[in-house]
Amino acid sequence: MNHPSKVIGFVNAGHFIDHYAMLIFAAAVVIMGPALGMSYAELLPYATPGFIAFGAGSLLTGWLGDRWSRRHMMLIFYLGIGAAMVAVGLVQTPLQLGATLFAIGLFASIYHPVGTAMIVSYAEKLGREMGINGVWGNLGVASSALVTGVIGQYLGWRFAFIIPGVATMLIGAVFALTVVHEDRRGAKQAAAQARVAREHMWRVVVALLIVVIAISTTFNAVTVALPKLFAERLADLTQSPALLGLIAAGVYVFGAMTQYTIGRLLDRHALKTVALPLSFILAPLLYLAADFSDLPLILVSIGIVMGAFGQVTVNDAMVGKYTSEEWRSRAYSVRYFVGFTAAGASVGLVAWLYEHGGFSTMLHAFAGLCLFAIAAALILPPEIRTPRVALREAAAE
Repeated sequence: MNHPSKVIGFVNAGHFIDHYAMLIFAAAVVIMGPALGMSYAELLPYATPGFIAFGAGSLLTGWLGDRWSRRHMMLIFYLGIGAAMVAVGLVQTPLQLGATLFAIGLFASIYHPVGTAMIVSYAEKLGREMGINGVWGNLGVASSALVTGVIGQYLGWRFAFIIPGVATMLIGAVFALTVVHEDRRGAKQAAAQARVAREHMWRVVVALLIVVIAISTTFNAVTVALPKLFAERLADLTQSPALLGLIAAGVYVFGAMTQYTIGRLLDRHALKTVALPLSFILAPLLYLAADFSDLPLILVSIGIVMGAFGQVTVNDAMVGKYTSEEWRSRAYSVRYFVGFTAAGASVGLVAWLYEHGGFSTMLHAFAGLCLFAIAAALILPPEIRTPRVALREAAAE
């Protein structure tokens, strides 16, 4: 029998690896361009197929997680994404680069519908565990910028992919020896944790679709563009890739703290109570960032990252609260298919907006998109807590 904390620990590590792997290229592209004789705008679109696979693949992987085995799917995730990272470090042509980045995205698509469903199944307190899981993912984003910058500067961009790839496959081997196939008949979270009136369920679906598209697109655009944005606009502070990576990592740490805080709030309050004030953060800060540089840009970027990562925690908790065990991976697969497909399109959009108006135009465009997050939060219906959850919360108090 699997111990819940052991399983959650491996799933959290997988979240770290998932985001780390998907963003190595975003940080390495700054030094890959000169080495391959290509510009930033020419090289960045090669990541698009991988980000599309990240979303589209989740439909199949979520179905397999429900119908086959979440444990086996996580093992494939660890070994597959590790091997794909190593393969990127060995490419010789742009076509090979696109193919291996696609492989990273395809194996990365396993994590969110499968791993997040495992978190919900084993969690005692959903909001807290979602928040902690989000912290691990955020640390993966932060570490990717930092470690890739350091390895790239001292060992070259190829080792920035090869070293984490080998480490990931070793973790997969430990996972295979430690976690056994799950028995879901005793899952503690078999039923939905909260519900809304049947006649209002359409509002949940519409709100989720709107906010997932808006936030996923913005989230991915910001994480992809931030290393290049800092390289351009922090020139008066530093031009060192390693130091720029450290600054980006520091910014993402604030996002990690936000996810933990939002997770705790979701255990104590209705989802709309948390989501509504959070929805007002991103649009104005993205608009301000368009004209900022140096220290003001760093401060505003902290606010943007906090808002974006906080929204991601709300979106994941929304699905976890309202779906039952037998459908949970598939529900997450639809959520991530929509979100990551929109996110994949954002890579090409970032490149196009950057080429036609620089980062000012890009940030203004995404500020407008984030206004939809406010509308989504406003249409969320009141939440009806299930009796079991109410009793458990009363006992905890």
